[in-house]
Amino acid sequence: MGNDIQSCDLCMNPGGAILWQSALCRVVRVDDPHYPGFCRVIWKDHVREMTDMAANHQLMLMRVVFAVESVVRQLFIPDKMNLASFGNMVPHVHWHVIPRWQDDRHFPEPVWGGVRREGLAPRPVVSDAVLAQALAEALENIE
Repeated sequence: MGNDIQSCDLCMNPGGAILWQSALCRVVRVDDPHYPGFCRVIWKDHVREMTDMAANHQLMLMRVVFAVESVVRQLFIPDKMNLASFGNMVPHVHWHVIPRWQDDRHFPEPVWGGVRREGLAPRPVVSDAVLAQALAEALENIE
C-alpha cells in the first residue's frame, strides 16, 4: 500500500480549495465554473473502499457528506443534488457532492457525460469564505 499512497493524488494534494477539515477528512471546493458549489469530501487516510473503514468512521463520513449536501442546497438552490463515490481514477475514499440544474451543460446526464448544451448559465455566486463558514457551522459537532 505504500506505493499506492505515494502515487495517490488525494494523499499528495488537497483535491481543491479546502473549505473545512478535521483530523479525519476534509471538504474541498472543486474549481468548475459550470458547477459552483461542487464539493468533494475526502477521507484523510488512504483507504480504497468504504467497507475498509471502521463502522464509526463510515457513519461520520456520511454525516459530513449529508451536511455538505444540505449547505450546498441552501446556498446554491439547485434543482437536484448528485452524490457519487467512484474511486475508479483515484482509489481513495472520497465523495462528490454536486449541485445540478435542469439547464446545466450535462443535465440529465452525469457531469462526466457528454455535453448537451454549451455556455454558462447564471448561478448563485457564493464565495469560498461564505461556503466555508456555512460548512463550519453545519459541521461544528461532527466528530
